[in-house]
Amino acid sequence: MELVKETVFSKFVPCLYTTLTTVAGFGSLLICDILPVITFGLMMSVGLVVSLIVTFFLFPAILCLIPKGKSGEDRQFCGGFTRFLANVTQNNAKTVFIVTGLLIAMIAVGVSRLTVENSFIDYFRESTEIYQGLKVIDQNLGGTTPLDIIVSFHETDHEASDNALSNADTGTEPSEKIVVVNQETSNHVLSNADTGTESKEEFEGDDDFDEFDEFDEVDNSDKYWFTADKMDRIMKVHDYLDSLPEIGKVLSLGTMLKIAEEFTDGKPLDDFQLALLYTQLPDNFKNMALAPYISIPDNQARLTVRIKDSLKGLKRDNLLKQITSDMGDKLGLQENQYQLAGMMVLYNNMLQSLFSSQILTIGFVVLALMVMFTLLFRSIKIALIAIIPNVISAVAVLGIMGLAGMPLDFITITIAAISIGIAVDDTIHYIHRFKEEYEIDRSYINSMHRCHGSIGNAMYYTSLTIIAGFSILVLSYFIPTILFGLLTGLAMFIALITALTLLPRLIIVFKPFGK
Repeated sequence: MELVKETVFSKFVPCLYTTLTTVAGFGSLLICDILPVITFGLMMSVGLVVSLIVTFFLFPAILCLIPKGKSGEDRQFCGGFTRFLANVTQNNAKTVFIVTGLLIAMIAVGVSRLTVENSFIDYFRESTEIYQGLKVIDQNLGGTTPLDIIVSFHETDHEASDNALSNADTGTEPSEKIVVVNQETSNHVLSNADTGTESKEEFEGDDDFDEFDEFDEVDNSDKYWFTADKMDRIMKVHDYLDSLPEIGKVLSLGTMLKIAEEFTDGKPLDDFQLALLYTQLPDNFKNMALAPYISIPDNQARLTVRIKDSLKGLKRDNLLKQITSDMGDKLGLQENQYQLAGMMVLYNNMLQSLFSSQILTIGFVVLALMVMFTLLFRSIKIALIAIIPNVISAVAVLGIMGLAGMPLDFITITIAAISIGIAVDDTIHYIHRFKEEYEIDRSYINSMHRCHGSIGNAMYYTSLTIIAGFSILVLSYFIPTILFGLLTGLAMFIALITALTLLPRLIIVFKPFGK
């Protein structure tokens, strides 16, 4: 009972700070712009608080109910590993710093090669039905991710159409309708006007002009929107997009124009033919074939394409930049005459924002840990010593991803912040125990060996269980989940090695507890 009580009181402070630092690691995900990542960070933070409460209330109560047995020191099977690391730290100081320097150089090279180019189809194994189905859609049905190109026309084009319509209404066009009547008819009309009576009987049965009335009903300004210049511009953009290997299917007004040109021996339709074609189309066909691709009130046309996500070497950001550049350089459009939109742009923007989100999360975690280390150890020097191994172990994962060509996505972006939050527990426990051992004989070397033989074993067991827990994720069919488990386990292993080699070596060199 007394042993349990003493353990609870002595370990509550370091465990409280380890929990807070881990919460800070997961809490940094709350500043991300991706909702699932935010929810993940919030749920993990709540779970850590619950775990701390259970550990210091329920677990001690259970220990008090268990009868006292003999010591389990003879069952330690990791003593050889921790003793080996202690001897390396003591006898090979230069080796420790050289390996650390090489690791930092590798991290710098790897981080510089990090990319965020990824596709949804690559999230699944090739043997799964999801991958095979997406591949069929992507390669045989015209692509997967949609992209819209909005082409806007000059106001002068629209004004020309309005002027043409205005001239038609006022009768100033050469094609105005002229009705010639004979003198007898004009005298008859004049006579009726003088007497104030109308000769309705004579016109009631006359249906010669009904066809003009029907023409006036369908005559409107929309048909004057269709000009040869606009159609030529749409066709050029359509053909350009269709020539790109990354693009599968292209749908636009140009699709219907290509069909119409088959009836004119391949010649483009002129203004009169376009207006006539629009006038003769039924309303339900206009809503089906024209409405998705043009907006006459906005004076815009839309081209819808789909990207082949399964194409090897696809670079979304480079593709969007190429289209934006070619729209001006090759097609002669101004910046205000076109716009890229759709799921492709949104997905690419999310991927590109991962870099800034990664910097923000790591920066937030490092700042929070520095504050907590300073409050816990009452020393900025110790705080700096403690933060270095944790940052190296977390950023090392990003470097390995860059060297291996693994892109960042909305799951792997969380690894660095989570790794720092979890790995910092070993650092806090080791420094807290080192401080106690140092008070015994004020010898840094002896204190290091005693720490490796005591708290080092605990660090080994906790790291081993964390690695085993995350390794279970390799059984998933979702590749980002597999990478998350493997890379987080790798980060924990690197954190264990640096906590048992680099951390004690820094303590011995800088002597933060006094000479």
